[in-house]
Amino acid sequence: MKKNVENIFEKLFIDYPTLTECRDSIMDAYIVLESTYKNGGKLLVCGNGGSAADCEHIVGELMKGFRLRRPLRDAEIAEFSRCGGEHIAPTLQKGLPAISLVSHTGLMTAFMNDCDSDSVFAQQVYGYMNEGDALIALSTSGNSENVCRACITAKVKGGKVVSFTGAGGGKMLDLSDAIVRLPSTDTAKIQELTLPLYHCLCAMLEEEFFGE
Repeated sequence: MKKNVENIFEKLFIDYPTLTECRDSIMDAYIVLESTYKNGGKLLVCGNGGSAADCEHIVGELMKGFRLRRPLRDAEIAEFSRCGGEHIAPTLQKGLPAISLVSHTGLMTAFMNDCDSDSVFAQQVYGYMNEGDALIALSTSGNSENVCRACITAKVKGGKVVSFTGAGGGKMLDLSDAIVRLPSTDTAKIQELTLPLYHCLCAMLEEEFFGE
C-alpha cells in the first residue's frame, strides 16, 4: 500500500476515534474496491433515503477529482486533438467508473409500477453488473429488502458486495464480502458516520490510482 494511502487511512481514526473498532472491516472494504478497479471493474451503489443521497455523493467523489487533480494522459489528449476535440480534453478528468442506482427515475418508476418495487435495485444490478464488478450497499438497519435483493443479485452475477450498515448488520451480514458495521443503532448517527467512512475510502482509492 502506498504511504499516502496508509496515511489517509490512519487519519480517519484520529479524526473519528469511534471508528477504530471498524478498522479491520474498513480495510477489508478498501481491498475489495481497490481490487475491483485494478482488474478493470466498475462500482454500483444503492441505498434508500439518506443512504440514496450518500450513493450520489460517493459516485461524485469517484467519477471526478476529489482531492487530487486527475488530468488525462498525453496519449488521450492527442487522440482528442486528432478527433477535433482539443478544446475538450483540458476540461476532463480521469474517473473511477461508478454508477448510482438511485438516479434512474424513469427506469425505477417503470419497474416499480410494472414489476416489483422490492426488486428495483436487483433489476439494475442484473442489467449492469459483470463478473468482477462490485456493489456498495447502504442500509442503516442492514435489512432493507430492496438493498438485500441487490446484494443477492450481485453475487449471482459474479460481483463482490461491500456493505455499510449499523452495529447489528442485519441480513446483509450474510450477504457481503466486506461489511462495515458502524458503531451505533441510531439511524442519524449511523448516517453521520457513513460520510467520513466513504470519504476515506474514496480518498484512498484516488491516491492509489492517481497519486504520486
